[in-house]
Amino acid sequence: MEVIPRMITIRQAAAETGLSYDYIRKLCLQQKIVFVRAGSKYLVNMGKLIDFLNGEQVTA
Repeated sequence: MEVIPRMITIRQAAAETGLSYDYIRKLCLQQKIVFVRAGSKYLVNMGKLIDFLNGEQVTA
């Protein structure tokens, strides 16, 4: 059974991690973290963001 990733907005990710909104948005724009665009919103894969913060490489 495949696990559905937890996708949250940049603002929610900033609140949960303590990082700034601008920093997380920059990571998205530089494609350093896994995200999807839904209209004008960026939805960040929270599990992959945590992996990135722990120093793991991004794998889509």
